[in-house]
Amino acid sequence: MALAQNAKTPPAANAPDAPAPALAAAPVPSVDAAAPVDAPGLHNVVAFGRDVLSGSMPEGDAGFDSLKAWGVQTIISVDGAVPDLARAKSRGLRYVHLPIGYHGFDDARKLELSRAVRDLPRPVYIHCHHGKHRSAGAAGTVTVTLGWLTPDQAVARMKVAGASPSYTGLYRCTTEAVKVADAALDAADAGFPEVSRPAGLVKGMVAIDLTWDNLKAVQKAGWTVPPDHPDLVPAAEAGRLADTLRLLRDDEAVKARPVEFQALMARNADQAQALEDLLAKLAAGARPSAEDAERMSAIASQITATCKACHSAYRD
Repeated sequence: MALAQNAKTPPAANAPDAPAPALAAAPVPSVDAAAPVDAPGLHNVVAFGRDVLSGSMPEGDAGFDSLKAWGVQTIISVDGAVPDLARAKSRGLRYVHLPIGYHGFDDARKLELSRAVRDLPRPVYIHCHHGKHRSAGAAGTVTVTLGWLTPDQAVARMKVAGASPSYTGLYRCTTEAVKVADAALDAADAGFPEVSRPAGLVKGMVAIDLTWDNLKAVQKAGWTVPPDHPDLVPAAEAGRLADTLRLLRDDEAVKARPVEFQALMARNADQAQALEDLLAKLAAGARPSAEDAERMSAIASQITATCKACHSAYRD
């Protein structure tokens, strides 16, 4: 089922002539919609053009049923967590896993994502965890790279999705994108993996330590960009911590650990997510209110306490 027409986007070669009946509780999002759409098992869905949607990770059977009802044929995850392949395959949906960071992504990943959207069956649904930041940044960059939107149009759709201005790297990927020649896309990696495996528990813990050091510097600076570390984006650091913890939950070494260990990691991920949500509300470089700063520091203390409890029981 084709999405609402965008004049700048060529018709999908595999789109049927007549749309199939929509079975989801919500209509297919329009490219002109001024607000995100929710559907059963899906949140924050925004159309970036005909046959290109951005939104949250599908939740359970309901989320995949909604995508199927909308006619989606390919799902692209830019989140770190391992995709739910079983539910997707049972509905005949193709999954591609190409994670990106909160700081943005390089040209190789940009071309890889763009080639996937160009070449794989459409409509395409691009998702991260919540569907506000990374999926919107990926959809914006891809549609500009393919020449389907201008940077200004793509940025406008990112803002509809609620992409925080704190994620300057994601916005920069879109504003600096240009339409590329087919030859450049043809040269991009077309492996399109179903799953990009986690780096492993040891590497994950190293990444967590580095990210936590960055967040402590952010906290010391009043939950804003540290003067001696101007490259840090506070919300992106918190998001990277949450994403790494979620990703590690799918690691085989973690799954082999006691359920209490897994529960502590899940609690840590939720705490990091709460911290990111607060930081993402801020404009780039802005300071939080005294109340929000106090809440952030309280969450940071909770993260520290959870880490210590885990280390005491399972490492020390």
